Amino acid sequence: MDTETAMNRAAEGMAEPEPTVLVTGATGNVGRQVVAQLLATGVRVRALTRHPDSAGLSHGGVDVRAGDLADPRGLEVALKGVDRAFLMWPFHTADAAPGVVEALRHHVERVVFLSSGAVQDGLTPEQQRHPVGRSHAAVERLIEGSGLGWTHLRPSTFASNTLWWADQIRAGDVVRGAFGAVPMTLLHEADIAAVAVRALTEDGHDKAAYALTGPEVLTQVDQVRILGEAIGRPLRWEELSREAARQRLLADDTFPDSFVDTLLDGYAEMLDAPRPVTTTTVEDVVGRPAHTLHQWAVEHAADFR
Repeated sequence: MDTETAMNRAAEGMAEPEPTVLVTGATGNVGRQVVAQLLATGVRVRALTRHPDSAGLSHGGVDVRAGDLADPRGLEVALKGVDRAFLMWPFHTADAAPGVVEALRHHVERVVFLSSGAVQDGLTPEQQRHPVGRSHAAVERLIEGSGLGWTHLRPSTFASNTLWWADQIRAGDVVRGAFGAVPMTLLHEADIAAVAVRALTEDGHDKAAYALTGPEVLTQVDQVRILGEAIGRPLRWEELSREAARQRLLADDTFPDSFVDTLLDGYAEMLDAPRPVTTTTVEDVVGRPAHTLHQWAVEHAADFR
């Protein structure tokens, strides 16, 4: 809205209309939380999904639209009348990013990008050590050069990644995997969404790259123990060789084969890297501490039983 229009509205005592926010990845763990928390603020929400009929989002006045980030033309249609956007990146490369960012540039004033904790400051996209960091850093650079207002969220490992073990836990008391000693700072999806909603609805977050972590450093062995405490059943970790874990993941139809080596390579690097540190960013932005893994696990206990 231009300055003259805003001044006229103020002179006439008219309230500024609530913005419309497009949420991409709206059916994912983080996207659903962003939709729900945005609705609670009173803004208008438009959700982008490939399967609107089965999205389960047609509540609370959500405007559900069919679309895919791989189709810039369809994205253009979904962006009409939108003021701000929450962008998550579902691809393993940044190949589609120029078209997506160009579409955003034509329609919105602000974008909050769900980037990755693998992105390292001070390095170009090409210099990033991890492939996830390279692709997300490339998207960040395009957004920063677009003229849009922007906020990047760089989350640590999602607590929801422990759902990969749900079948094993339902079947017994042992979780088998490689790199059990890898330390992580697991992050609740509600905390990621809470920071995103602040950046979408408040001033003061422009050009910020937020490093988001949970409040604890936990190995995979620790994580399994905590899941057991939450469901009331002792669980233990059984260490596998990298190759045995690789074959197990490749045999899992729910896990993308193309990500198996990326995941295991990442774990090997994390094991050799300095121990991760927690940040207070969630509390600084939202005004409350980040959730612990135990809190997340209690909320999701039914998924493991």
